[in-house]
Amino acid sequence: MQASLEACNTFSPLGAIAYLHAEKGMQSAQDINAIGRDDPLRTVLPFFGVPTLAKNLGAPFRGFPAAAGSHAIPRDAGEADSDLALRFRKSGLCVFGLTTVPEFGLSLASEPKAGEICRNPLNPALTPGGSSGGAAAAVAAGIVAIAHATDAGGSIRVPAACCGLVGLKPSRGVMPAGPDFGNHLGGIASEFVLCRSVRDASTAFGALSGGARGPFAPVEQSPPPERKLRIGLLLDTGSEHPTDVMRLAVIEEAGRALERDGHRIVPVEWQTLEKLVAASTRAFGDIICVNLAEAAAGSRLDLSLLERLTQAATERGRRMPAVDVWTRLNAMVLVSRDLWRIFDDIDCLLTPILSSGPLPIGSFPTDHSDIDLHLQRMAAFAPLASLANISGFPALTLAFGADIDGLPLPVQVMAPMGQDRLLLQLAGRFEREERWQHRYPVVGLAQ
Repeated sequence: MQASLEACNTFSPLGAIAYLHAEKGMQSAQDINAIGRDDPLRTVLPFFGVPTLAKNLGAPFRGFPAAAGSHAIPRDAGEADSDLALRFRKSGLCVFGLTTVPEFGLSLASEPKAGEICRNPLNPALTPGGSSGGAAAAVAAGIVAIAHATDAGGSIRVPAACCGLVGLKPSRGVMPAGPDFGNHLGGIASEFVLCRSVRDASTAFGALSGGARGPFAPVEQSPPPERKLRIGLLLDTGSEHPTDVMRLAVIEEAGRALERDGHRIVPVEWQTLEKLVAASTRAFGDIICVNLAEAAAGSRLDLSLLERLTQAATERGRRMPAVDVWTRLNAMVLVSRDLWRIFDDIDCLLTPILSSGPLPIGSFPTDHSDIDLHLQRMAAFAPLASLANISGFPALTLAFGADIDGLPLPVQVMAPMGQDRLLLQLAGRFEREERWQHRYPVVGLAQ
């Protein structure tokens, strides 16, 4: 814990940390270390004494005043842990702070007016992504090895892709949303972690998933048996949101790697997904706006303190007719249904996640009120991100090489709901090729 706290100071120019409570972190570590060497707990806690950070948005962690990157939310320390926070603690993770997010998670960069700009450890002139950008920057810099993250429109996978990490957006309902299940964001948001290895992602999935208090089926915890798969391969993202040559080529390389293992490649044309992607993008934008309007109506928010873009999104949500809201909610069901039909012919789908490398700081400004422009910019950067959120399907991103600038070349693999373990299994296969040469410091040690 002490090493991680020192690393926070060393890497403070990255702006990854929104709130730090060293005393709580040290107390948590001391409580863990007080467990006797012969105590069976030492062998069953998968992250025994590992320092971690919570996101400044999402499931509350007792004693850490999440403010969603906004001046409008009072800095009140939470009085109770969420179910997810309890599982973090019961797995041995020791929380000592909160990571930087854009205001209310409304961006694929992490540059809130209420805090510092968060920068990419691989190149501080670039964004680490959003909205879990602070978590990604902290893990990539070596402040921690694992950090809490959320994903409603790519917010785990985009930062993972920008920073060369492993990012899984779990199936809808796999992670606990209690104790007060509220269908947050209409079900498009998932919570999990960002980490450096598939091993840690698999361990965290076992420790955190399943048994959610909500209208969901239990998750299968055992890895699926090894079998030959039908791998859907998408090598185009359309003319509206073109993906650069290197990021398309790495998808083909990943497909060839699986083909060498005996899996069968099934080409998937962009036209097959185009309407589903467009519907997902529209549904994501409207659901975000309606959610902000509902949050503003039911809380003590001072709307004048919100950033201009957030104000505009809130106002759009207020004005949206009920029939439009219903149309978007119904679109979620239709996207899921039609995506299931595509998976009648494939077991998983291999796609790009970003259309380019990480963008420069300032590429997603929020000092304006043009919501459509902002959503277009995000869709251009991560055209396939929201499809997994709207459908509820799991999707995982990790690096499978480096571009000419030494930045990660990510791939995304998606599977039907409940097949999270299959994605982790495939990710382990990609990781073993060691195409991405990590340039990260030892966790907790400044270099």
